[in-house]
Amino acid sequence: MNFYTKILVSLTGIVFICTTLFAQKDATEAYVFTYKNIAIRQMTRYGIPASIILAQGSLESNNGTSTLAKKANNHFGIKCHGWKNATIYHDDDEKNECFRKYNSPEESYKDHSEFIRYRERYNALFSLDIKDYKGWAHGLKAAGYATNPNYAHLLINIIEKYSLYKYDSPSQELPSTPQEIKQFIELLPDKSSNLYSISLTRPLYTKNGVTCIITNNNDTYSLIAKEFGLFRSELLKFNDLSKNIDLEENTIVYIERKKNQGNKDLPKHIVEKYETIYFISQKYGIRLKKLLKINNMNKRDKITEGDIIKLR
Repeated sequence: MNFYTKILVSLTGIVFICTTLFAQKDATEAYVFTYKNIAIRQMTRYGIPASIILAQGSLESNNGTSTLAKKANNHFGIKCHGWKNATIYHDDDEKNECFRKYNSPEESYKDHSEFIRYRERYNALFSLDIKDYKGWAHGLKAAGYATNPNYAHLLINIIEKYSLYKYDSPSQELPSTPQEIKQFIELLPDKSSNLYSISLTRPLYTKNGVTCIITNNNDTYSLIAKEFGLFRSELLKFNDLSKNIDLEENTIVYIERKKNQGNKDLPKHIVEKYETIYFISQKYGIRLKKLLKINNMNKRDKITEGDIIKLR
């Protein structure tokens, strides 16, 4: 190979590299242009930064060109996890893994937002400022969204390279965070309230607008019922129990009837490992009978990790 041929080969390699980089940049810009409005809508509905949504979509789908994106409209690499609709099998961390299949990219974006908002492992992210894309990126990685150790930095690089943070200025008020909706809130009724006058020493709380207590080490249903002027059978009914059971410390016990449905800002719950439908009814202050009816279930039906339980 003579001198001029070597120069030609070197120049050809440089041109190829530059062309690839520009093509990648053009592909990302095209992807952002196509889906930015959807990402902004998801931000206002679910409280997730649009920059994070776009960066994840771009990265996970290779700007819409991945096999999952083209064949299943799956832009976020979300695996089945109890998914009851159409699926597709694809090699990922392991061979032939199950992934969710959608009718459109918009459906994929919506499911991604609900996947993050309604899974408890991501709840802490919603305490971050909507413009803290770095915190969100590291939070997603810490919560286990992806196995790549550089996942957070990859997202941040995309956001900063393409100035995606400019989309993180919602034009309307964001929904309440999961913490604001689900946290225990100390009950402060009028001092004339029977519940207030009965228990001056035990803290009272509310879940879903229903008064409850947190049990102590030696509590029993009989003792709690006596304390609040209730029949034991009445207290058991408030807690969807047909017979007396032993109480563990730090258990939620409702001292009035639970609600027929959940908070309007939190319509769904995604089941975590070992959860039961009864656990969920107690967690959200919803009558077990009503919760089963909302989900067309009966007491014998099993739920598994990843299942979606409607709360209203």
